[in-house]
Amino acid sequence: MRKLLIFAAPILLSITALAQAPFSVSITVDENGHGTFTNTAGFSTTLTGTLMNDPGPGGLPNVLTYDLLNPPGLVAGDVFMQDADGTLSDVVRFNAPNSSTGDLVFYSNPIDGFDSLADTASPPLAFYLNTITIPEIGSGGNDFSIYTPTAGEPGFVADAAGPVTYTLISDSAVPEPSSLALFGTGLLGAIGVVRRRFSA
Repeated sequence: MRKLLIFAAPILLSITALAQAPFSVSITVDENGHGTFTNTAGFSTTLTGTLMNDPGPGGLPNVLTYDLLNPPGLVAGDVFMQDADGTLSDVVRFNAPNSSTGDLVFYSNPIDGFDSLADTASPPLAFYLNTITIPEIGSGGNDFSIYTPTAGEPGFVADAAGPVTYTLISDSAVPEPSSLALFGTGLLGAIGVVRRRFSA
């Protein structure tokens, strides 16, 4: 009996800890329209990206867009994904037209050609004032970013019962210098135009 109690105690503690784990949401999306939405309450569903017009500032037509299933209080803004060498590669945009709807728009740098749904010739032509830059992890076709926004940052869900973590998967191959320079120049130029317009 004593041995049974010794082995059962850690199991009971683990079950109790799991039952008391704080609520959180995990959203994973990639550049080809595949995504998942899960939370610690046991909800899980797929997210399918579709090509739609981006209603955000300077938004382009036919950009890969994920419906985020009515996140309450989604904070709009742009997330710049930065390669290990400091190059800005992709832009993930959060649009929140009202307090109960929202979407994620994925702009990808076509450094290895137009081989994914998210590849666009340029980033948005203008940006939200609310921006953040996050690092990409990995290289050579296995790039991704993990992003858990805090209050006020793009993608934060103000009325969620816990944190939302985004895994943003980029399938970029080794960059071709000319493609990377073109997209990076467009991105930096657009950032400069937006900053000049709003600082005047």
